[in-house]
Amino acid sequence: MGSPNRSFSSVMMEDNITTAESIISKWDVDSPSVSYTKVTSLFYQDDDRSSALRFISAVKEDQRSMLFFISDRSSRDSHSLVVTALQLRESAMKRLQKEFHQILSVNRDRLDPESVSARSSPLSLSSPDDLRSDFGDEISLLDDEIKPGGDSMTESPVPIQAESDLRSIAECMISAGYGKECTKIYRILRRSIVDESLYRLGIERVTASQVHKMDWDDLEIRVRSWIPASKTALRTLFRAERVLCDRRDADAPERARRACCAAVSGEPAAGMFSSAESVATSKFKKSPEKMFRFLDMYESISDHWEDFQFTFSYESSAAVRSHATSALVKLADAIRRPLSELESAIQKDTSKSTVPGGGLHPLTRYVMNYLAFLADYSRSLGDILYDYPIQVRTPIPESVLHSAASSPTNGCDENLSMRVAWIILVLLCKLDGKAKKDKDVALSYMFLANNLNYVVVKVKGTNLKEMLGNEWVANHEAKVRNYAANYERVGWSKGVSSMPTPFDGGGETGEEGGGRARRWWGSDEEGGGGGATWVQRDGRGGVEIKVIG
Repeated sequence: MGSPNRSFSSVMMEDNITTAESIISKWDVDSPSVSYTKVTSLFYQDDDRSSALRFISAVKEDQRSMLFFISDRSSRDSHSLVVTALQLRESAMKRLQKEFHQILSVNRDRLDPESVSARSSPLSLSSPDDLRSDFGDEISLLDDEIKPGGDSMTESPVPIQAESDLRSIAECMISAGYGKECTKIYRILRRSIVDESLYRLGIERVTASQVHKMDWDDLEIRVRSWIPASKTALRTLFRAERVLCDRRDADAPERARRACCAAVSGEPAAGMFSSAESVATSKFKKSPEKMFRFLDMYESISDHWEDFQFTFSYESSAAVRSHATSALVKLADAIRRPLSELESAIQKDTSKSTVPGGGLHPLTRYVMNYLAFLADYSRSLGDILYDYPIQVRTPIPESVLHSAASSPTNGCDENLSMRVAWIILVLLCKLDGKAKKDKDVALSYMFLANNLNYVVVKVKGTNLKEMLGNEWVANHEAKVRNYAANYERVGWSKGVSSMPTPFDGGGETGEEGGGRARRWWGSDEEGGGGGATWVQRDGRGGVEIKVIG
């Protein structure tokens, strides 16, 4: 016979099993005599969760008593009591699995990323406002996209209580050795929510073969949808699943929490990045216009890389990281190709030498608008071109190197600044070649002045100025004034030579000579002289070119 203390302990443990049996059997999902429990939730039985708390407590006491009798062989009833406790535990786990599934299902719209994101993670944030300020407008975007009808959900204690219930069930099941069953239910239901959220945001996985069968217009529609949706997914959807996993399994090992999050969000995220890879490697010619779509896709990933790292930085998410990195690499390749081809396109331009009246050439307008748009992506382009130097056959002029090294401000990449300065130089050289083919020297100077003036104004009015700097602008404004001065000089020289002189032996009278001079100054049909029709006045604050006379 055991000691009095052990005998007393045995009695207490046996009483615990008896008490647990009275509570657990009431909620036995397999018992035909308590059928109402099949449609009634243990956790919604009463407002204060008293029934649920008693049930959880009973399960814990049953578990403690079972372990006691497993280690204590002094009682003749130890074996039968262990069997009874095991049966009760199995019955309790079935009930808790059902409750876990039901809470997740009933609250799927309230345990969404928007409501989860609005409350802080106990592992990484100090207050509820921290996470809300981090997520910013993305929360409202997700709310508009995912909620039926776009109705915004107000803050409610229901999600908080639901999370508390889920955590209580998870802790109880894990302590009883049923952690895998709990996690399986959680993964299946949360995965369905993530998949549905991505679909409503507009992200559908497309393979390389599917992209190959599309025309660009259809693909562009998908890309336009993918860009804002991927930002929301990275900043809100996937990150919120990490937060929810941390809360649900706060006492579980970190590795287990990360594995759970990877099981919920890993494959959907990999599919999202895989779609970007397929688009980047599509058969379509990487024209300059398409390049901006690739830049938008690249930035939607790179701008939210910290959010991505927060969610997928662990070993179980290696596959997701591989797809994300591959997407960035392939998008960068798709961006570099048309950028490197721009110089060649400028040099191969075969349009007419100049335009009537020495005006703006279409090539100038196209290239500068193109570069102005590129300047809005300067930070991303700096990363993309970091190890991708300019490939030219001739040495780069010292003026370009000096401009890139000394002028960029606000952190613009030197390599990118040099590339932009080089492309503008190629354009100006092309325009100079066109001007030299014009037989009218004065008109060619006006052509160069007008086109260079447009280049300078475009630089000053866009982010290109951040790349090229004030010195570049000042140097090229001086060139504009020089072209204008040459235009005036040549124009006056030609005008004066057309005027009759006292020594003119042609018999022309003064009145005839004056009429001939007036006709020259007003000419615009035959390309002669420096008439007023050549004057191009810049209305956007640039250098104003005037003709005297």
